[in-house]
Amino acid sequence: MSQITSHILDTSKGKAVAGVRVTLYVGQNDEWTAICSGVTNEDGRVKDLIKSSEPLQVGTYKLRFETKEYFDAHQIPTFYPMIEIIVDIQTTEHFHIPLLLNPFGYSTYRGT
Repeated sequence: MSQITSHILDTSKGKAVAGVRVTLYVGQNDEWTAICSGVTNEDGRVKDLIKSSEPLQVGTYKLRFETKEYFDAHQIPTFYPMIEIIVDIQTTEHFHIPLLLNPFGYSTYRGT
């Protein structure tokens, strides 16, 4: 399993969000470099985001969720065409970072 996993739930529908591209970036000196990406499955999960078995280096990372296509496909106007979540990774343990989404708001937390 990837060291970082995520899933997306549309809280306005109470359903998982499939087909959203999620890109992981590493930050250094105020610059971001994409290191991998994946797409949420039918259960709204992206489990295999990081293909390497090597743990991430300690540092700052960003998950970028391309949400506009999802809302456009459902003909729902949204205030958030993309959502970026920045996290500080200080260990090699597993991190699950869910996104709870609706057209005009979102929240996240560190899951298990």
